[in-house]
Amino acid sequence: MTKLAPALPIEVDSETGVWTSDALPMLYVPRHFFINNHVAVEEALGAEKYAEILYHAGYKSAWHWCEKEAECHGLEGEAVFEHYMLRLSQRGWGLFITEQIDLDAGTARVRLEHSAFVYQLGKTGKKEEYMFTGWFAGAMDQILAARGSELRTVAEQTQSAAEPGCDVGIFDVKPLTDAAH
Repeated sequence: MTKLAPALPIEVDSETGVWTSDALPMLYVPRHFFINNHVAVEEALGAEKYAEILYHAGYKSAWHWCEKEAECHGLEGEAVFEHYMLRLSQRGWGLFITEQIDLDAGTARVRLEHSAFVYQLGKTGKKEEYMFTGWFAGAMDQILAARGSELRTVAEQTQSAAEPGCDVGIFDVKPLTDAAH
């Protein structure tokens, strides 16, 4: 295994200790710390309720991040989505690969390799990366809104490397239908 220095820009304020990347404040915490907290909240609330809360919070955060990053780097369309996948990958969550994206149709498929959740929790037999799901719809919807589209989407994790017989996670983004409102 080859080790690399971080590929994303990191600045630390010498007076406050606040970390920033691309002008957005960041936190740097050990993986076990984050995932142990995640598991504790899941156990307290139940996986279904926690997944719902995280979906909406992640959606909002992805929208904000994509909006700020598009502005900061002069990006638009698919380039914003790809930049988001790159930055997520560079932050240690896992490697996020866009297998398919069609902005006009409001669809995307993201493959997740080397999931931080699976590395920490192992083969649990369930979808462990549900925290990420809202991120993909939030990113897609911000990009669509920036293009003037009223189309909105929903994302779903269809498989996890934590499940038997699966080596990667898969997330699908599709248009939000009127029946789903």
